[in-house]
Amino acid sequence: MNRRKLGLILTLAALLPLSTVPSHAQATNVPAGNEANYVIHDFHFKSGEFLPELRIHYVTFGKPERDKDGRVTNAVLILHGTSGSSRSLLNPIFAGVLFAPGGLLDISHYYVIVPDSIGHGKSSKPSDGLHAKFPQYDYDDMVAAQHELVEKGLGVNHLRLVMASMGCMHSWVWGETYPDFMDALMPLACQPVQIAGRNRMFRKMTMDAIREDPDWKNGDYAAEPQESLKFAADIFILASSAPLQMQKSAPTRDDTDKLLADSQKRLVAGFDANDLLYALNASRNYDPSGQLGKIQAWVMFVNSADDFINPPELGIAEREIKRVRNGRFVLIPVSDQTHGHGTHTYAAVWQEYLKELLDESKP
Repeated sequence: MNRRKLGLILTLAALLPLSTVPSHAQATNVPAGNEANYVIHDFHFKSGEFLPELRIHYVTFGKPERDKDGRVTNAVLILHGTSGSSRSLLNPIFAGVLFAPGGLLDISHYYVIVPDSIGHGKSSKPSDGLHAKFPQYDYDDMVAAQHELVEKGLGVNHLRLVMASMGCMHSWVWGETYPDFMDALMPLACQPVQIAGRNRMFRKMTMDAIREDPDWKNGDYAAEPQESLKFAADIFILASSAPLQMQKSAPTRDDTDKLLADSQKRLVAGFDANDLLYALNASRNYDPSGQLGKIQAWVMFVNSADDFINPPELGIAEREIKRVRNGRFVLIPVSDQTHGHGTHTYAAVWQEYLKELLDESKP
């Protein structure tokens, strides 16, 4: 596969499960982590529902270090994007850049934690068997489970850094809910306000398509509802696209038609309708804007100018960052290195800002 098409596949992977990425997109420079599950008993959701056992899958790299008072000093929590998983970050463009020897998050110095959020990856999710009877989780539930994993499951009482995309939105929730638990936050590719406009529309169109598909059968389908998942694939391809990169990857009509057909097929095969519906619906009550002043951590907030989901002309990021005590916003201009919303996975594009954040937030 040529580099242009591989680049577009990895861009799409920033929004989608790793099962949609060919195995050759992986690389030997990504270190091996330690995978495990943590089970939370009697987990109560904000909706009033509960699960007797909530499984949170995670991968860790490196070892925790503690100061003389027993506080962990080197733990980093990295959170994946909507409908992705921990594996969607363990690729050469993210982990291969950051975790490698000499990298900004070199795992010989940092203890890196990458969980699968509720409803994603190998953590408890609708497709495990409950289908549409699975509790209606939201971002607060997801962050609460992450916090319990970190504090009780792994014994980490302080985080050096929280970063990443749906993880971007989770970063704001972390900063407001546990303001003294971390030194730094790096939200990548989101907005710290209620999800509205085009962002809400693409989510609602996808959710409506699934719910209105007769083959969905109120979530009790035996076979995946193909028509609504094809629609979802089309929406995700557009939402994750970057015009410059797409033109480079598909410069002719025939190239474009083939790339579209291949992408649709791959993405539909990687979807589960209920899991996708729940993942998109989890953002329904997200709105950190009212409590941004509570954040104590240093914040480096980064978006890219070719992000379809978070277009820069809204001016929201520039406005809201003023309410964050130690906050800074950076808008990365469009270039051959940016990949739309998926820029959050291309660590080489923004790692200079991560370095600045780590330097200025040193305890």
